[in-house]
Amino acid sequence: MAVEKISSLVELARLAGVSPGTVSRALSDTGMISKATRERIKALALAHDFRPNPLARNLRTKRTGAIGVVLPLGHEANQHVSDPFFMTILGMLADQLTERGYDLLLSRVIPHNDRWLSDIIDSGRVDGVLVIGQSNQADVIDAVAARYRPMVVWGANMAGHNHCTVGSDNVMGGRIAARHLVDAGCKKISFLGDSAAPEFGQRLAGVQATLAAAGVAPAVALPVHLTAETAHEIILAYLAGDKIPDGIIAASDIIAMSALRALSERGIAVPETVQVVGYDDIFVAEHTSPPLTTIRQNLAMGAGLMVDMLFKRMAGEETASVSMPPELIIRGSTQG
Repeated sequence: MAVEKISSLVELARLAGVSPGTVSRALSDTGMISKATRERIKALALAHDFRPNPLARNLRTKRTGAIGVVLPLGHEANQHVSDPFFMTILGMLADQLTERGYDLLLSRVIPHNDRWLSDIIDSGRVDGVLVIGQSNQADVIDAVAARYRPMVVWGANMAGHNHCTVGSDNVMGGRIAARHLVDAGCKKISFLGDSAAPEFGQRLAGVQATLAAAGVAPAVALPVHLTAETAHEIILAYLAGDKIPDGIIAASDIIAMSALRALSERGIAVPETVQVVGYDDIFVAEHTSPPLTTIRQNLAMGAGLMVDMLFKRMAGEETASVSMPPELIIRGSTQG
C-alpha cells in the first residue's frame, strides 16, 4: 500500500503527535530534543517523503544559504568572468563555500551609479559578500563597509579606507620585480598596466621606488587594459616606436602574455633583448613561450583567508586586513 505523502510541517507534526516547532528542531538537528523523538520524526519524514521548504526555513533563520561574489568592473568594462585570474580565484572561493554548505551568487557589475553594491546587499538574497577587486570603486565599497560588516574584499590595503581586504603586498611585489630586472642589467624598464586600479598603482609605486634607489631611470608607465586583445594592440603600437625597453614589468600575467605575443610579432627576442615579468602566477603562466617569470600571489591562501574572515564577520567578529607576501617565480622570460 502506498504511503500518503506529507507536504507540510504541520501535517508531519500532527502525525508525530508533537508541535511544529519540535518537528523543525528535529529535522534541523537543533534544540533540546531526545534522541528517540528526533529519530522517530526523521523516520516519519522519510517514510512520507516530506521535504522541508528551504525558503520557509530561510525566513525563520534569517539566512539565505548564499554568499554574493561580486566583480566590479568600473575601469575595465570589457573584462569578462572568463578572465583566467577571475576563473582561478572564483573556483577556489566556490570550493571553500560549498565545503561550508553555502551557494555562490555571482554578480559581474558595470557600475553606473553609487548604488550597485548597496542593491546587492539590500536584496536579501545573500548572507555575506566577497568583492573581487576594488577597480575605481573603493569609495563606494568604503561607504557600504561602514554599515555592513559581513564583507571582505580582494584587493589593495589602502591607507584611509576602512573596508576589510585580503591581497598580496603590491608595493613589495613591484619592488621585487624591479629588483630582479635591475640585477639582470636592465636600464630601460616599462610598466604595463592602468595605475588607476589600486593594486596596479601600488605595484607601480614599488617599481619606481626601487628604480630610484638603484639609480635607474623611472619606468615608462603605459596604461594598458586587462583584456588580452586590447592590451596586445596597445603594446604592439608601443613597440613600433624607437624607444624599445630592455625590461617589461606587467601589472598582470594576462598583460605580460600580451606583451610576449607583441614582442614575438615584432621579432624582438625574449629574454635576449627584452626581459618580461608578470604578476599573479595564474596556471597558464608556465606554459607561455618562453615560460613567464612572474610575481606569485598565493591565490589559494587568499581565497581561504577571505572565506574564513567573512564567516567570522558574519558571526559578529572583527577582522583586520591581510597583506600576503609575494614571491618571485623565475622562468625563461628573464635571464636571472
